[in-house]
Amino acid sequence: MKNLQHLLQLSKNQPDPSSTQPASTNPSNADQPGVDRRNFLRNSALGGLSLGMLFDGQTEKEMEFITQKVKRVSKPSELKITDMRIAVVSGAPMVCPLIRIDTNQGIVGYGEVRDGASPKYAMMLKNRLIGKNPCNVEQIFKIIKKFGSHGRAAGGVCGIEMALWDLAGKAYGVPVYQMLGGRYRDYVRIYADTPEGNSYEEFAQHMKVRKDQGFTFLKMDFGIEMLADQPGMLVGANVWDVKNQWSGNVMSPGGKLVGNYGLTKHPFTRVQVTKKGIDKLVDHVGRVRELVGYEIPLAADHFGHFDVNTAIQIGKAMEPFRLAWLEDMVPWFYTDQWKQITNAIDTPTLTGEDIFLKEEFIKLVDNQAVDLIQPDLASSGGILETKKIGDYAEERGVPMAMHFAGTPISFMANVHCAAATENFVALEHHSVDIPWWENLVTGIEKPIFNKGFVKIPETPGLGVELNEAVVKEHIKKGELYFAPTEDWTKIDSWDRDWS
Repeated sequence: MKNLQHLLQLSKNQPDPSSTQPASTNPSNADQPGVDRRNFLRNSALGGLSLGMLFDGQTEKEMEFITQKVKRVSKPSELKITDMRIAVVSGAPMVCPLIRIDTNQGIVGYGEVRDGASPKYAMMLKNRLIGKNPCNVEQIFKIIKKFGSHGRAAGGVCGIEMALWDLAGKAYGVPVYQMLGGRYRDYVRIYADTPEGNSYEEFAQHMKVRKDQGFTFLKMDFGIEMLADQPGMLVGANVWDVKNQWSGNVMSPGGKLVGNYGLTKHPFTRVQVTKKGIDKLVDHVGRVRELVGYEIPLAADHFGHFDVNTAIQIGKAMEPFRLAWLEDMVPWFYTDQWKQITNAIDTPTLTGEDIFLKEEFIKLVDNQAVDLIQPDLASSGGILETKKIGDYAEERGVPMAMHFAGTPISFMANVHCAAATENFVALEHHSVDIPWWENLVTGIEKPIFNKGFVKIPETPGLGVELNEAVVKEHIKKGELYFAPTEDWTKIDSWDRDWS
């Protein structure tokens, strides 16, 4: 102890390196830079030795002392998850379960289960989160990802992952994109889907509205439902409800029971489009392209359920219009069929919004099956996994668009990922026409979407907080605003999947 006191006294007697006064008035030392250097080294050594002896080699305490003036909102190393709750928003325009994760330091993080998915996909994971440090995002993700799957079944895992990044960013006082390695851009480009309307004239008016809103990238839907009930357009469609790709009704309009069109994979419907039908689609797309012009990229989606041969015929017919991509012409898991389509047409192909985790994207990229990939961050694995997907594709020259439908919570998660991923092209926005959508959140510059772009926020975490009053106005009927979820707290299974 005497040695420690002596060292501390010596340290106190050394000149303050931050002082504006000369270090020494001794003229004999004035022209001896070696003396100053020795003093500096001695001071540094004494300081380090003193800290080491003060904290008896306890590295965590030494670091806490050294970094005590670093600006941060909490003590990240001591942050623990204490609760998780759900609030389900409807009319956004879809149904979106929001996640709130609480901590022992009063910081909360927000995430979002993918639109149309059950909030139970998230709640079943609550008991695996309690007591854990949310800043260990990847560690927790590896614990819970086994409970996700493709499509909406990934919603719980991905929503929680978003909330963990929001918490980590708030704890350290930095935006999420910074924790991903920084950003490639200051603004994220947005593309908008456009309602079809009941006629070409109505659809054309919708497209004009999109242009007036400042979008620099557009997407349209055109599919075989436009041809239904018109003589000579389709083959084999009269026993399917082709007007509704998402139908839960197994009965066709004619009353013949052949199956659920919405749940029947594309090659198995055996629906074909005639030359007359393809000409009708060409006329429609050509008029839309003339309205939009060729300066604005125009993508297309929702074609219907038909086989590879029909997909190729339609794809070739669309080549004069230089579409940005043809999306989901067959299900994503038919890698060989995608490669067949891609090799047969010149218009770019794209898929991926229902894929969970990077492995299936790797398969598409390595097989050169599509020209672009399009993960939905709320299904692909969350923020970091989606960046990994983008990075893998980028190294092999494949661009990445991003699919999105939800509230500003998931939207901002996408924005941060897009900012940090080099090969990003554009992010979808499905809620442009919902007047209260941006009011669901506060803490960000409004309007969030402005003339086709979103400015990347500099605030910690995702960069937004929930506007409780507005969220409560749009809670799904029969649901409560972040009600207690104690029934989901107890761990009741052994999750290890190896022996």
